[in-house]
Amino acid sequence: VAPGSRCLLLLLLLLLGILGSPALGDPGPLEDVVIDRYYIPKICLREAQMGDFIRYHYNGTFKDGKKFDSSYDRGATVAGVVGVGRLITGMDRGLQGMCVNERRHLIVPPHLGYGSIGVAGLIPPDATLYFDVVMLDIWNKNDKLQITTLSKPERCNRTVENSDFVRYHYNGTLLDGTPFDSSYSKDSTYDTYVGTGWLIKGMDQGLLGMCAGEKRSIIIPPFLAYGEKGYGTAIPPQASLVFSVLLVDFHNPKDGVFLEHLEVPESCKRRAVTGDFVRYHYNGTLMDGTLFDSSYSRNQTYNTYIGKGYIIPGMDQGLQGVCVGEQRRVVIPPHLAYGENGAGKYKIPGSAVLIFDVHIIDFHNPADPVEIETVFRPEGCNVTTRNRDFVRYHYNCSLLDGTRLFSSHDYEKPQEVTLGANKVIEGLNSGLLDMCAGERRVLIIPPHLGHGESGARGVPGSAVLRFEVELISMEEGVPEGYLFIWHGEPPANLYEQMDLNKDGGIPADEFSSFIKSQVAQGKGRLMPGSDPEKVIADMFRNQDRNQDGKITPNELKLKSDEDQEKIHEEL
Repeated sequence: VAPGSRCLLLLLLLLLGILGSPALGDPGPLEDVVIDRYYIPKICLREAQMGDFIRYHYNGTFKDGKKFDSSYDRGATVAGVVGVGRLITGMDRGLQGMCVNERRHLIVPPHLGYGSIGVAGLIPPDATLYFDVVMLDIWNKNDKLQITTLSKPERCNRTVENSDFVRYHYNGTLLDGTPFDSSYSKDSTYDTYVGTGWLIKGMDQGLLGMCAGEKRSIIIPPFLAYGEKGYGTAIPPQASLVFSVLLVDFHNPKDGVFLEHLEVPESCKRRAVTGDFVRYHYNGTLMDGTLFDSSYSRNQTYNTYIGKGYIIPGMDQGLQGVCVGEQRRVVIPPHLAYGENGAGKYKIPGSAVLIFDVHIIDFHNPADPVEIETVFRPEGCNVTTRNRDFVRYHYNCSLLDGTRLFSSHDYEKPQEVTLGANKVIEGLNSGLLDMCAGERRVLIIPPHLGHGESGARGVPGSAVLRFEVELISMEEGVPEGYLFIWHGEPPANLYEQMDLNKDGGIPADEFSSFIKSQVAQGKGRLMPGSDPEKVIADMFRNQDRNQDGKITPNELKLKSDEDQEKIHEEL
């Protein structure tokens, strides 16, 4: 450019800068769609891209605010594919990049709208269009199920598989957060089989691999949900669904009882079998931890026979083989518990899996004898206890779980009893027989030889008792009904020997002196365990038949003779 021409050009640019350009005052027709993102959600997991299926609401107006169209007025959202020419160009461009729940104002120039032709009776030629749009849903045919684990139990021994029966709570919303259904509002879980076509495909897939107690968010694209038809008025066509799911429990119809041995005593001499009577404590919970029953709350064990149908089948099976003192977890599927109907009394829902944490207190069989373990037996033990003997012994009594009940050591002297006189429980009487002085034993006494179903003060009903006994001393007894017996034959002239002053009558003092002399000479013995004076006084009263204070020859009779007379009379 010539120097003169260059100066002229600079002068022209300067004048334009001073006077301003007419074009800057009036921008003229829009070249592209104008986008005003007036609300953007804080969380935007996805933006609409070319080829995505979208669902949205809109109001369409002209510049003067006059409305020409609205999806709200039709009561139905608009669904379509963005960026592939199925929408007017301005809308195609204006919708791209939107998030779910984002709101935009779009200004679409005529050449990106309906151009110079317009839409007869609706949109005039060369009209600029104004849209207020809210994005409700975005998905793509290549989408997969989106699963997010919100929380998961630390222990998860098993996860959901196809053909399992599940019980779960859920909140269902559209992708924009609009709720459409909730199991919580029905106060009941949703119960169904997985992988058998009872659920929409996305839920069938989304529940797989879940643990009981796990929470998940499951986002299901329309083609794995209700597709083009939607579902009623709550779920529009082509809607993505969001489920917040809490898996309460699950099982398989083929499941049996599952056992977990929490604590087994090192010593287990015997295991429970069918027909045994078991006493146990338990906590009963659902799989989500909800407590429905507890024996501890009643402060009383649950007592029952096992294997005889008195309890639910799963517990009948689950208690087989338990040891005394064992703690065991028994997981029972509903078909071995309360089935589809549940148990309203215990607030157990239908089809619920039950978990029992049990602690075995004791068990026995109605045919059990007393179990005797000799801990110590002195050498040279020639004399042992028999029924009617009078014994002194120490004891500690407890339940099989170690609960202390009674002890003779709490008193100043040992326990005293005449064996076979129905003064102690049958099992203890049996356990004290054939013992030597100084011998120590452990006795296990079943309830039918103890305090029975009713128990006793401080002793629970149907309790098996454990006695530690030590025989301190023993005195040979007399037969039942006898107060005194001869060691040999009684004197032939018994009355004459008793009548010390030979006056034809035996008063109480003569009778007492004679009996005491016989005992002192080792010719006879009194019933042990009672005051000798009282025993002799009872003997005198028995012989003084007319109660005149003396015994005559006709009154004096040996008990053996009296027994023979009674037999003769009966015959």
